[in-house]
Amino acid sequence: MSTIITCAITGSATKPEQTPYLPITPKQIVESGLAAADAGASILHIHVRDPQTGYPSMDIRLYEYVFNKIKQKNNKVLINLTTGPGSVYDITNKRIPKSAVERVAHIELLKPDLCSLDLNTMHQADGNIRINYKDVAKEMAQRIINSGTKPELELFDSGDYRIAKELYDEGLLGKNPYWQLVMGVKYGWDNTIHALEYAHKLLPQDCNWSAFGLGRMQMPFVAMSWCLGGNARVGLEDNIYISKGVLAKSNAELVDKAVNIIINLGGKIATPEQARATLKI
Repeated sequence: MSTIITCAITGSATKPEQTPYLPITPKQIVESGLAAADAGASILHIHVRDPQTGYPSMDIRLYEYVFNKIKQKNNKVLINLTTGPGSVYDITNKRIPKSAVERVAHIELLKPDLCSLDLNTMHQADGNIRINYKDVAKEMAQRIINSGTKPELELFDSGDYRIAKELYDEGLLGKNPYWQLVMGVKYGWDNTIHALEYAHKLLPQDCNWSAFGLGRMQMPFVAMSWCLGGNARVGLEDNIYISKGVLAKSNAELVDKAVNIIINLGGKIATPEQARATLKI
């Protein structure tokens, strides 16, 4: 089976001061996404940022602009919008997590092919706490399914998987969600092959899944995930280097490297049409 490559374009954790190549404005995110698709990514995972500050935003108008512009230029590539923002409890400013309605408003409006669904409650490296109440996750899941969007389950640790499996068994995630193993986030799964072997064995039999590693482990995880029968994800959201000490100049450069790894291992790269058929979208 051909390997599905997701490109995570900009994310919310990578800081603009870390690299001058991070897409920030809606126009930059669109251009970077289209280039990544041309390089071989069949799914684009999209966050948006405040064009003035460069920091994460939940502005639905920004999502609408990016979504529509990509679809106008490339109506085959699958779009995966995040629902992660809005879950952080900011200890300093006493900012509490947002409601399910607020976190999926852009999904209900735009009805993308996929969207991420986080289930983790864990400390962050910056001292804040990411909170995903199970009842909120259930409501988000129901709204996502009702929108006709496929949930991509972002699993940061084994506890996340158990919550996801509970929701899946209750029929709240549809028949064929996409399982994404997020490896190497502090306080989550380790960034190792041993952790990946354990994590992927937990997943439902014959499910569609992917895994990715952070930082220097991004490309090793492309190979390891492929070897275990999974799909791959790369992008500036998770890693800003193309090689040791050398900044990646674009998302397309990272996708191109992932494509070469998979082909050199003997694999094939899924087209958007193949990805759509595999994921039953």
